[in-house]
Amino acid sequence: MAGRAPTDLRHALACLDPLPGELVRVTEELPARYGVSAHYARWAGAPAAPPTGPGPAVLFDRVRPDHGPTRAVLMGLYGTRRRAAGLLGCTPAELPHRLLAAVRSPHPPVPAADPAGWPRETLPLDLTALPVPVLTDEDAGPYLTLGAVLATDPETGVRNLSVHRMCVQGPDTLTIWMVPGRDLELAYRAALRRGAPLPVAIHLGLGPAVLLSSCCPTALVPPSIDELAVAGALAGQPVELLRCRTVDAEFIAHAEYVIEGELLADTAPESRHGTVATPEFLGYQGRAHPSLPLVRVTAITARERPILQAVSGPGHEQSVLLGFGMEAAVLDLLERRGTPARAVHCHTAGGGQLMVVLQWPAKRGPQDDATVRAAAEAVLTEFRMAKLVLCVDEDVDVESDQDLWWAMATRFQADLDMVVLSDREGFALDPSQHTGYSRALSADGRTAKAVFDCTVPYAQRARFRRPRFTEVTAPAPRRPAAPLPR
Repeated sequence: MAGRAPTDLRHALACLDPLPGELVRVTEELPARYGVSAHYARWAGAPAAPPTGPGPAVLFDRVRPDHGPTRAVLMGLYGTRRRAAGLLGCTPAELPHRLLAAVRSPHPPVPAADPAGWPRETLPLDLTALPVPVLTDEDAGPYLTLGAVLATDPETGVRNLSVHRMCVQGPDTLTIWMVPGRDLELAYRAALRRGAPLPVAIHLGLGPAVLLSSCCPTALVPPSIDELAVAGALAGQPVELLRCRTVDAEFIAHAEYVIEGELLADTAPESRHGTVATPEFLGYQGRAHPSLPLVRVTAITARERPILQAVSGPGHEQSVLLGFGMEAAVLDLLERRGTPARAVHCHTAGGGQLMVVLQWPAKRGPQDDATVRAAAEAVLTEFRMAKLVLCVDEDVDVESDQDLWWAMATRFQADLDMVVLSDREGFALDPSQHTGYSRALSADGRTAKAVFDCTVPYAQRARFRRPRFTEVTAPAPRRPAAPLPR
């Protein structure tokens, strides 16, 4: 998968197709309601409930909605860190550095040079005819789990591309959950102040560089930076845009599906029949919001034989997508502090956000013992969602759970090497961050945070040497000896 990053989703799948075990095609017809998610669960990976594990990208060729024709659905394209990074021609350790470089040297998007090269058909204005998965029988309805919303802030003129949870409420309506204070919500509030809806283009099925850029945190991509410009730098070529047909907005030319619409002042309950929304990325069933803004859909367009891309909420894939941007943001923080880490790994067990592994270069003196801990505490303070930081030395493989647990078992004493920060701002989707769980918390959504320092103290370094095995070149095969003369 080396070379230039795939421009679109189809190019990405073509890169995987010849690689053994990377792409599975399911040709049997499956229902969008429960069928796709149940079939994919064996590969979803933690934090999905066992038995499960990271696996291939899975292309379901014939997924049947409640009504309408069967269409293709893709899940698991980013189901492993190695595959996600490989689609951009790098390793998992290299990708956060690539993201950081793209943020620092963005390539702005451009109008499509040849609009006719991106032909699209107009589909019936009916979301319920699309193969949008319903993950469990408790879900509020079909959810766009990987819908990337493109909108322009009417006050700043800056675009924002971000992925949001959207529930199909009817043929032409969606509810949308926006994190308060993030870029799309700010643009929405700006539009409301002007007394107008916010035009949006919702994309399903995008190229790897665009989708990964859309998942970056604000700490890495502030509101003044266009995520599409980051994607252009990451892909090595600018993202091409076209004008929407029914609203004053742009859309990404290579998208498989585009849902045009307006983000309204009107609201509706996320679920009309219970308290459950859909499974969350931390592995628990999500709670429905009593009131969310509505999107009124004005058009649905698609490429020929479109592929609808989705994720399983409590699965490895969503954590992978969130983790790389978080890693780049942590790298940036540590560089600005003058304490650069050798590597940062946001573990998928923490949803790519809550559990951060910091790998440090060799300590140069006893002062580095304190430096490591201070830097780890800075990460917990700067990033609201970071809950646990595990510090390891350069001889520990941050991608190996075995190596991480080995470091914890042999380089950690709980009464010396753990730092606890009490009652800090956290993330309410973690059910332990609740006053009913801990009386020490002043409010729901607050948490205790911890540093696990599994680095070797500088003065003790000689006692912790791992054995190294010498590479030996195998001898060339010997020729049979010539027979002795008689």
